[in-house]
Amino acid sequence: MLSHVNISLESLNIATLVPMLIPIVGALFILVLDLFKKDQRKSMYVMLSLLFVMLDFGSLIDSSIDFNTNGTILGYFDMMLVDGLALLGQFIIVGASILFIPLALTSKRFHEFSYPEFFALFLFMISGFQFMVATDNLILIFIGLEMASLALYTLIALHNRSKSFEAAVKYFTMGALAAGFFAFGSMVLYALTGSVEIHQMAAVFNADEFANLPFILVGVVFLLAALGFKVSLVPFHTWAPDVYEGASASMAGYMSIVPKIAGFVVVMRMFEFLIHSGVVWLNVVLYAIVIVTMTAANIWALVQSDVKRMLAYSSISHAGFVMAAILIGTTQANSALFLYWILFTFTNLGAFSMLWISRQKNLAAGQSSDHSYNKFAGLIKVAPISATIMALFMLSLAGLPPFALFWGKIYMISAAVSSGYVVLALIMALNSAIAGYYYLKLIIYMFMKEPEIDIESKVYTMNSSVSLRTIIGIAAVGTVFASIVVNPLIEFITAFVYNSGY
Repeated sequence: MLSHVNISLESLNIATLVPMLIPIVGALFILVLDLFKKDQRKSMYVMLSLLFVMLDFGSLIDSSIDFNTNGTILGYFDMMLVDGLALLGQFIIVGASILFIPLALTSKRFHEFSYPEFFALFLFMISGFQFMVATDNLILIFIGLEMASLALYTLIALHNRSKSFEAAVKYFTMGALAAGFFAFGSMVLYALTGSVEIHQMAAVFNADEFANLPFILVGVVFLLAALGFKVSLVPFHTWAPDVYEGASASMAGYMSIVPKIAGFVVVMRMFEFLIHSGVVWLNVVLYAIVIVTMTAANIWALVQSDVKRMLAYSSISHAGFVMAAILIGTTQANSALFLYWILFTFTNLGAFSMLWISRQKNLAAGQSSDHSYNKFAGLIKVAPISATIMALFMLSLAGLPPFALFWGKIYMISAAVSSGYVVLALIMALNSAIAGYYYLKLIIYMFMKEPEIDIESKVYTMNSSVSLRTIIGIAAVGTVFASIVVNPLIEFITAFVYNSGY
């Protein structure tokens, strides 16, 4: 006789699934609406997407109140994990999505935003990234990873340019390889521990004092390679510049922020216990990856002739900078990671949005690419407001005070010094100085050179709109006045990270 097990809804704690279910419901609603009523105005889908994402953000606020009251919350057979890392990661994911969606209202000549499927896929992607960060179950992380990635491949291809199809195929191929690495690494760790939950793996490894260290390292290598692809660490970064170039500027900005924070949260959960266990090999490998990613990406960015590719390599360098927090492994460093990425969200999304303003369907005579440095030469004479705002974003990315990323870099370097990583801190400071060169290069082109290409000011006004100006304005305000909110923000972040045991 088979015994029946009664499972109450209360024990499943379905509330932990609500933030992920909201965008899924929104995506299905958009698809059904399109099925029954064709040819809806694009603005309808933008508003619906924004509504569901804002509802998602509201549910996260409710979850954070619950977390502050009751501590870490488990749900749905203990697969869902609502802790400080999950909430901070989701706040960045959903917050960046709220800033991104209104950019769809600016497209007048590129048609990907006219498809309702675009917005449905976008909402599915958000949900996938949320699943990634709100669990320590490797199977659910994998499902969230693939759910988000498959949607993202299609979103890139919808840009409908030859380079977009190439970018989507390249990203799909590398993503499939990364998925295979993740599955194989998870299989090895499951074989060693009999569990797919990271905290249980940690308990087993600590109990037997890492007796199977060679096999553990095999699994860790595959997982590090898989997650390295997702956060574009050298040498797993090769897809990033071409994919960013092929995607629309607004999507490239989004890709530089959201997939990476999801990857960083998973890396933090996966590698923190290994770092604190004294596995010297892993520390050496992570140290090397952090330094090489920061330095090599900066050198590649120095020689770029296209601003979008420069920002792509710049984003890789920033990922290496933030990866240092995983290596350091203290509460201060982990808090600095989230602070850095929140400030980076405003600055980098703002910079890519400025490229989105200046996009062209047909290149002018003498243009080698849509975003060449020459296109920005003398911009202060053509569109002075655009030149000034772009300069603000470049100064922030360079880490100059008092702009946003200066505070992120200071907190990260301070965390390295406090933990005894003085050499690493010096290398981080040196790389910030190197990066300043190629950011200032663009400013010199905009302010000190004569226009080389006939780009009229109407390019910047015809692509602009109230929604785009609002988003860029929010990003600029966040970039310039970040110093006002840094202290309360770091206290808020530290409380979440500390209460999660990281």
